[in-house]
Amino acid sequence: MLDRLHLCVITDVRLAGGRDHVAIAEAALAGGADMIQLRDKTGNLRDLLPQARAIRARCRAHGAVFIVNDRVDLALAADADGAHVGQEDLPAVSARLLLGPERLLGVSTHDPGQAEAAQRAGADYIGFGPMFATGTKDTGYAARGLDAIREIRKVVALPILAIGGITLENVAAVIAAGATAPAVISAVVKAADITAAAAAFRQRVTAAKARG
Repeated sequence: MLDRLHLCVITDVRLAGGRDHVAIAEAALAGGADMIQLRDKTGNLRDLLPQARAIRARCRAHGAVFIVNDRVDLALAADADGAHVGQEDLPAVSARLLLGPERLLGVSTHDPGQAEAAQRAGADYIGFGPMFATGTKDTGYAARGLDAIREIRKVVALPILAIGGITLENVAAVIAAGATAPAVISAVVKAADITAAAAAFRQRVTAAKARG
């Protein structure tokens, strides 16, 4: 299924105008998101668990993938489909051991060496970016650009979720460069109508994939 992804929406309550993770996920799924990633670096785990379980149920109803960012313990407790870790989070090898073979593991990467290391560690997909300048998440890395996606596609066989500064205007070029799907935060989560924003991205990605 990962090879057929069209849109990953990453929840961020700081950008969502008072909407919680569940509301963000519901609206994004209604618009055609086929992966939801719950991202909350500061939230209380006890408070996040019921939200994570609610998102899991909604994702399964839509046939979508549910991933928890960083917190492998929350992913396991919520029976999520998997977890996603960054370069400063739990090492990918350790995350794979905790998740076991039946759950998905995503790893954030920023260069070919990190991408190859993630593949060796047992990642099922990689995130790659930041593609373009973005103020949503400070990765400490400069914008990578489209040529970088082409280079990553040469060294790994895994699905690639491109992230960072992706908009309706540039998403088709990102897909054409070799990304499997975009992982979007602000362009969807900050929208007044999350469902419409997600649907617009889904339409653009579908058209880009059809063009090959």
